Amino acid sequence: MTTDYRSQLDLRHIPGHVAIIMDGNGRWARRQGMDRSAGHVEGVNTVRRITEIASEIGVGYLTLYTFSTENWQRPQAEVDMLMHLIVTAIERETPDLIKNNVRLLMIGDTNRLPAEALNRLRRCMADTAHCTGLRLVLALSYSARWEITEAIRSIARKAAEGSLAPDDIDESTICSHLSTAGMPDPDLLIRTGGDMRISNFLLWQLAYTEIYVTDKFWPDFSKQDFCKAVLDFQSRERRFGLTGDQVKQQPHGSTEK
Repeated sequence: MTTDYRSQLDLRHIPGHVAIIMDGNGRWARRQGMDRSAGHVEGVNTVRRITEIASEIGVGYLTLYTFSTENWQRPQAEVDMLMHLIVTAIERETPDLIKNNVRLLMIGDTNRLPAEALNRLRRCMADTAHCTGLRLVLALSYSARWEITEAIRSIARKAAEGSLAPDDIDESTICSHLSTAGMPDPDLLIRTGGDMRISNFLLWQLAYTEIYVTDKFWPDFSKQDFCKAVLDFQSRERRFGLTGDQVKQQPHGSTEK
């Protein structure tokens, strides 16, 4: 009998931002005796169902590590296939995103994307711009080191121009220059595929994020698996450098650092 993790969730304590490293598409395909591309195609179906459940339970932001800057080093045929698959899938899903009040956003070095792909994705973003529910954030051509480097460059230019004093630079200054400016930091990071690493993903933003790793490959990751991860998150005590006793004295659900 399958455990119903969703029914066990405390809907008053849903993580506001969930980030996911969607790993294991290629390994899933090999296990099935199929080409790697079949794993990526099946992974798109997982994106659909996880977006649905995240929206249903009240997650505010869902950030998916869709394509890293390191992925540009893969064989060109696979890169081309991934670009086509990502754009086609997003265009196909846009009507349902609108129906479910989901807004599409992107972060990353999008200037490296093929012009046609970027323009098509921007149209999908514009079509969902009025939606007020879940924010679905695609990390495309993304690297945390690239993001931090770009933030430092932008801050350095302002300091050189005299519009920003070096002594005024603080954590909020850096946050406001990241590609995630205006978004809350992830409360929960989920990694499928079993690897115990962050893989250059949201290095600044994950400072106090709870991490959940599952051996399941991304194409096999179900709505119940997502709810299980959220349930595990709800069982943890988030201390943010405080003692357990101090946390207990705070209002329920407080996540102030």
